[in-house]
Amino acid sequence: QVKLVESGGGLVHTGGSLRLSCAASRFNMSYYDIGWFRQAPGKGREGVSCIGRGNGATYYAESVKGRFTISRDYAKNTVYLQMDSLKADDTGVYYCAGSGLQAVCVDSDFGTWGQGTQVTVSS
Repeated sequence: QVKLVESGGGLVHTGGSLRLSCAASRFNMSYYDIGWFRQAPGKGREGVSCIGRGNGATYYAESVKGRFTISRDYAKNTVYLQMDSLKADDTGVYYCAGSGLQAVCVDSDFGTWGQGTQVTVSS
């Protein structure tokens, strides 16, 4: 069964950092567009950052540009989201998702999802 597993969430103070990891089992992430999405309490799911296969083109939501960095480790079949200068508005459940087709960074383009990891930023 194709599976994505997120880790690295937690509680951090405003201005702190976290690194989320998304590890894949039973498929090679190199052939997939991978995205990080988040859902804050009472809000819909939004695309935070995505990375394409091949040339590894990246996308960042305006709200996280300059603070978050998405990257791949091909050897570990893992995608990371480095989150710096965290704000209270970054609080939410963060999901990793994969698309076997070329995707834009919207959740409807992604068919394989992890279970999510909670990120809480306290002020």
